[in-house]
Amino acid sequence: MSAATVHPTAVVAPGAELGAGVRVGPLAVIGGHVRLGPRCEVGAHAVLDGETEIGADTVIHAHAIVGGPPQDLKYRGTPTRLVLGERNRIREGVTIHTGTEQGGGLTLIGDDNLLMVNSHVAHDCRVGNRVVLANNVMLAGHVHVQDGAILNGGVGIHHFTTIGRQAYVGGLSRITRDVPPFLIVEGHPARVRAVNVIGLRRTGRSEETILAIKQAYKLLYRSDRTMRDTVDRLKVDFADVEDVCTLVAFLEASWRGRQGRQGEDPSRGTH
Repeated sequence: MSAATVHPTAVVAPGAELGAGVRVGPLAVIGGHVRLGPRCEVGAHAVLDGETEIGADTVIHAHAIVGGPPQDLKYRGTPTRLVLGERNRIREGVTIHTGTEQGGGLTLIGDDNLLMVNSHVAHDCRVGNRVVLANNVMLAGHVHVQDGAILNGGVGIHHFTTIGRQAYVGGLSRITRDVPPFLIVEGHPARVRAVNVIGLRRTGRSEETILAIKQAYKLLYRSDRTMRDTVDRLKVDFADVEDVCTLVAFLEASWRGRQGRQGEDPSRGTH
């Protein structure tokens, strides 16, 4: 396999590791603690810094800043990390920050994600696999986005919030509480609107499973019963439907968290 190709105007600091077939574009800057996996591409003027590891076949477009220090006033320069998986597409102007000591020291992004223009992933976030962050999406610190979620343009996510598997968040929504898996949430304030049927079908869910999720949604959000009573009923009536059990477990975890955010310890003070 061919060696890395670096444009003459790019700056690659001593100590940086560039895998076979890596291509670095004009005026890009790569810090000395960056590791790029095989066949990665780094666009013009992109900056890769910090203790940053990037998996194979990831493409980073022009003017992205990957591995910058966290925007946290408590941060005092302790070495922290950013790890990106494989086959990610990081578009123009994206910013992704390393973790903080208080948050575990790691920002983690999985595989096959698309981060569109000017989206931001703050310190200590966890982003799963096959996630889409559309233009100008903003993830505050400690946000967790689970596999297959789609966040549309201009969405802002509060600290410690969790976005559930295959959730769909409408554009310009303000999210301050956890977003349940498999559902569509949008608005300002954000509200649960429907089941993400299209997303479920794209991942091969059976029509029987989708119907069960629809029934659970109607009981949770369109009936007169309290949600906690409904959850108890769902545990019995849909005990054999894995995705409904996932939804129920997610809701219960959110209720245990602070202000409906399962990522935040209830004993924690205001962040």
